[in-house]
Amino acid sequence: MNSLIAVAKEFARDEDGITAIEYGLIAATMVAAVVAAFGFLTPALSDAFQAIGNKIKSP
Repeated sequence: MNSLIAVAKEFARDEDGITAIEYGLIAATMVAAVVAAFGFLTPALSDAFQAIGNKIKSP
């Protein structure tokens, strides 16, 4: 039983996994920001390309 507690304490002190979790959280935040940016920019980009297309089509 004491060895199980010692292993648990050693696992709690180990900081190698924490770095991986931090990188995962940073990546997830960046993905959320990109998805949100595309959501906001899609209508504006669509309007801009439509306007450009209309100018190209008109003589």
